[in-house]
Amino acid sequence: MSVQSKHLLNTPESLVVESLRGVCATNPEVALDEANKILFQKAVDRSKVALVCGGGSGHEPAHSGFVGKGMLSAAVCGNIFASPSPSQVRNAINLVDNQKGTLIVVKNYTGDVLNFGLAKEQFGALHPEKSNSLEFVIVGDDVAVGREQGKIVGRRGLAGTVLVYKVAGALAQSGASLNEVYEIATWVAGRLATIGVSLGHTHVPGTGTSESDISTSEIEIGMGIHNESGHKRVSPIPKLSELIPQLLDLLTSTTDSDRSFVPFKGRDEVVVLVNNLGGLSELELGGIVAEVRKELDARGYGISRLLSGTYMTSLNMPGFSITLFMLPEKNSTSSPSIDLILSLLDEETDAPGWKCTSKAVVSSLDKYSFHSKTEEHRNPGQNGLPASDPNSFIDSIKKAAQALINAEPEITKMDTIAGDGDCGLTLKAGAEAVLSKAETGELSGSDVAQAMISISQIAEDKMGGTSGALYSIFFSALAQGLHASGDSNHVSSQGWTKALHDARDKLYTYTRARPPSRTLVDPLDAFISTLSKSFDASVKAAADAAENTRDVEAKAGRSAYVEGDRLKNEKIPDPGAWGVKVILENI
Repeated sequence: MSVQSKHLLNTPESLVVESLRGVCATNPEVALDEANKILFQKAVDRSKVALVCGGGSGHEPAHSGFVGKGMLSAAVCGNIFASPSPSQVRNAINLVDNQKGTLIVVKNYTGDVLNFGLAKEQFGALHPEKSNSLEFVIVGDDVAVGREQGKIVGRRGLAGTVLVYKVAGALAQSGASLNEVYEIATWVAGRLATIGVSLGHTHVPGTGTSESDISTSEIEIGMGIHNESGHKRVSPIPKLSELIPQLLDLLTSTTDSDRSFVPFKGRDEVVVLVNNLGGLSELELGGIVAEVRKELDARGYGISRLLSGTYMTSLNMPGFSITLFMLPEKNSTSSPSIDLILSLLDEETDAPGWKCTSKAVVSSLDKYSFHSKTEEHRNPGQNGLPASDPNSFIDSIKKAAQALINAEPEITKMDTIAGDGDCGLTLKAGAEAVLSKAETGELSGSDVAQAMISISQIAEDKMGGTSGALYSIFFSALAQGLHASGDSNHVSSQGWTKALHDARDKLYTYTRARPPSRTLVDPLDAFISTLSKSFDASVKAAADAAENTRDVEAKAGRSAYVEGDRLKNEKIPDPGAWGVKVILENI
């Protein structure tokens, strides 16, 4: 089936910002930080919890269309289908900073989880007094990805995420605490089930013309919002009266242990969201809504609310998704009341992406000039937390960085087999930047927490990708742990041990990799877990764990996509794990 590859635009590179300008042109209540692609409420109520969300562009009206009173405070937009950077997200957090705290909501995609998570941890490291005023919710509502296929990665985040925005945003607007908003967002996220269907793929502006491998006689069930493959293909394309029952079976099944994610009991009260993925006519969507309603009625489900329209798209994908949000039982004492949930869904909002849109008429673009504030950093040693021996501390960092640079050819060779070939160069780039800052004195042993923040920022700026995000999160979290160590003169060995344990635990909130997983987590965890013995013993445990990745099945990371027998035959250790080994052996 041919993919629609023609678009109306000025240039692919300017499309995202120009689209955000368009949102501002139709909604006088929002403003745009163009440099960071952040759409935010002009009049942020600093006395109430703020909601920050975002992700790649191309899913409009998500996420920018849901910025407004009673929904989101700010939306951070990346390039098409690409996560925004941590610095963009940090700027958004600063923009909506308030007295009660901020809830960050992301769809369950690795880039979004890592980059938004890194921004949260960096913000906490830079502003330790506010580190407890941020909460993080990951939404994974896709039932097409079963437990076996998803493994530790989990379900993808789809249109059900919008219902989390609405319920949590309305509760925040009512004046609730951060903990209350976080708990209800988490509760809603755990009761969502979504399945998508498409007649074909979509085309990203600026990329080459392509052909969809979905034939004109096929429909794909379970396709993701970034053109990811679905659960299965059906040919010929079935009638809606045949298709909708199949989809509802996937959504509500409690007998399929691989896909039973929400505890439906039958005849439950539900909120239904029928979402246009971007390329369906309203005529077709109306027919789908009618068939969904008919089938749910026949199955005895109580439909408390039925929402239909364009909420979360995949550009112009010719398909739709169905979301079921299972409401609590009317007499339940362990859940929010059904009346509360429905009242929050019904609460008015001026977010244009929701059905109740702003009625204000804007005759011209309300210009709003905004310049992001540069985050302030302490000078090394100024009210800082020094190492017990500052010179040895910085010499040790230099030695580890140089060793990592020297190991680049070996790590690159490993990664050409076990990954995508760039691990050695990525680690080298980070190490060179660390070494440069250490030699110029910008990285100092006079403030170890600030040094960890600097290394975190280097990993973000110079390394990038998944490994850069993982290193950045770890070192940002380590800085927070050092701040909280309670030491006044210098960091004790006990302070370092506790901070390292805390940093590992925070890293685990953003990645599901656990040893043994054939990732850098294996030696890192081995090192931290054995620190109660001796430093040398811990380094030996880390080195052994890195060596053992030769025989470990890849459960996460790039190696998960490499054919398993090849890794076993080649006996190649994980390149990321080897990098950690090199660092620790030279500290």
